[in-house]
Amino acid sequence: MTMVYLLLTVTAVVSIGVATVVVLVRRQRRRMGSSSEAQGIEAAVTSGIRDARRQAHAYQYFNDGGAVSAVRDRDSRS
Repeated sequence: MTMVYLLLTVTAVVSIGVATVVVLVRRQRRRMGSSSEAQGIEAAVTSGIRDARRQAHAYQYFNDGGAVSAVRDRDSRS
């Protein structure tokens, strides 16, 4: 009975490993075939997301009037 559990465990671990490799290989193959136009679009989207994240952070930081963030910073240290 112990041998059955061992075989099931090994099968599960190998299956997870194979699934991970398959996903990574597919992802790598998709990225290799991209044209220069696709790479430009990806770069623009990435920078757009980065800028939106910065803008959201700045908006949150500057619009709370300083009082809320001061209290939050004070309370987070304790």
